[in-house]
Amino acid sequence: MRHNKKFNHLGRTSSHRNAMLANMCVSLIMSPNKRIFTTVAKAKALKKVIEPMITKSKEDTTHSRRLVFQDLKINSNQTKAAITELFQNISQKVADRPGGYTRIIKTGNRLGDNASMCFIELVDYNENMLKEKKAASKGRTRRSKKAADQPETAAKGAAAPKAKAKDVVAPEAPVVEEVEALEAAPGSLPVVDEVAPEAPAAEEKPKTEE
Repeated sequence: MRHNKKFNHLGRTSSHRNAMLANMCVSLIMSPNKRIFTTVAKAKALKKVIEPMITKSKEDTTHSRRLVFQDLKINSNQTKAAITELFQNISQKVADRPGGYTRIIKTGNRLGDNASMCFIELVDYNENMLKEKKAASKGRTRRSKKAADQPETAAKGAAAPKAKAKDVVAPEAPVVEEVEALEAAPGSLPVVDEVAPEAPAAEEKPKTEE
C-alpha cells in the first residue's frame, strides 16, 4: 500500500528522475510558446520544480542564479541559455503574479498504453486566455454602477438648486373674467329653485300668575 506516500518516483531512480525534470524545465523555458506536451504525472512533478525557480528569478542576484543553476544539472550551454531566458524575459513577464505560473490542460489518453496526456504551459504566455479573461472582467456590478451614477446626480443637484417654498407663487385664476362672461350671456346662469322662507316660530305667551 502507498499510504501517506505522495512523492511520485515516476518509475525511475533518483538521479534519472532529477535529470529528466531538469531537462523538462529547460525545454519549457526555451520553447517558443512556453509549452510542452507530456503525461499528467510528469507535468505535476514538473510543476513542483519549475515554479520555485520562477519565484527565485524575480530577484536577479548572483545567489539566485547559482541556486537555479544548481537545480538544472545538465549540459552547461543549455543551462546558461535557459537561465538567461528565465532571468531576463520570463521574470519580467510574471513580475506581477504572486504564484501559480503554470497551467496543466489535459488532452486525453495516449494510444498504446492509454496514459493520460496533457500540456503544461506558462500562464502569462497564453494570449488567447488572457484576452478572454480581460473581456470577462469588464462587467459591472450593481454596486459599481451605483457608485458611478452618484457623481452625475450630485452634479445635477448642484447645477439646478431647488426653489424655496417662499419663492414659489401660485398663478391667480381669472375668476372675475369668468363671472362677467356668465352675466353677459343670457340663460347661461344656472337655474336655482326658489325656496320658501321658513315661517317664524310662534311667540310663546307669557304665563299669567293666578
